[in-house]
Amino acid sequence: MKKKTLFLLLMLLALPLAMMAGNGKFTLVIDAGHGGRDSGAKGSSAYEKNINLKVALAFGSMVERNCPDVKVIYTRKTDVFIPLSERAAIANRNKADLFISIHTNALPKGKVARGFEVYTLGMHRASDNLDVAKRENSVILVEKDYKTRYQGFDPKSSESYIMFEFMQDKYMARSVELARMIQRNVCKTANRPNKGVHQAGFLVLRETSMPSCLIELGFITTPDEERLLNSESGVNAHARGIFDAFVSYKNKYKAR
Repeated sequence: MKKKTLFLLLMLLALPLAMMAGNGKFTLVIDAGHGGRDSGAKGSSAYEKNINLKVALAFGSMVERNCPDVKVIYTRKTDVFIPLSERAAIANRNKADLFISIHTNALPKGKVARGFEVYTLGMHRASDNLDVAKRENSVILVEKDYKTRYQGFDPKSSESYIMFEFMQDKYMARSVELARMIQRNVCKTANRPNKGVHQAGFLVLRETSMPSCLIELGFITTPDEERLLNSESGVNAHARGIFDAFVSYKNKYKAR
C-alpha cells in the first residue's frame, strides 16, 4: 500500500514538470551573415551584409508576430561584426531548436547566375559547393586569432575540408528536410529559379548542436538579382517563403 501511495505521489509531482517541458518555447536562432568590417560579397551598389540583415529581420518579425510559442534570437540586429564561432555559440548557449543562417551568393566578375539555394553541412560533392564554402568561411581571416580559434583551419585550402568527409551529424536528416522545405517555399513564394539543396563544409554549421542550414538568397553580382534582393518586395517575398517553411517544420517537430 505504501509503495502504491509513493508511486502516485511521484506521478503527481512529475506531471507539472512534464507539462512545463511540453509548454517550453521553441527557440529559433536567425543568423544574418557577415556584418561590420566584414561586408561579405559586393554588388554594383549593395553589400551582402545589409541584404542578409534585412531578410533576417523581416523573417524574424514574421515569427514574432505570428508564433507566440517561439523565442526568436538574432546573432545580430545591427551592422556589427560577429565571429563565426560566436554565431554558433549563441545558438548552443540558448539550446536552440533550429539555426538558420542567411547569406547572399556571388560570382567572379564576368560570370552570371540566378537563383535561390540552401546548404546543409556535409561533403562538398561538387567544386561549385566547395567554392561557396570557401568564400563564406573566408570571413575568419579578419579575426585576429583565427589560427588558434579554428585550430589551423585554412578556408582557402581544399585540404582543410577533408575533415568534413568523415563528419557524422546526427541532425543531418532534419537539416536536409528543413532545407528542402525552405527551398520549395521560397522558390514558390518569391518566384525564384530553383538551384536546389546542397551540402558543403560551412564552419558556422559545423559548430552548431541542432538542425541547421545556410541560405544563399541569390547572386548579388548579377544586376537584376541585386535589384530584387535589395528591394522591399524582394526582401519580404524571401522572408515570407522562409517563414512558411519554418512554420511547417516547427509544427512537425515542436513536440520533441
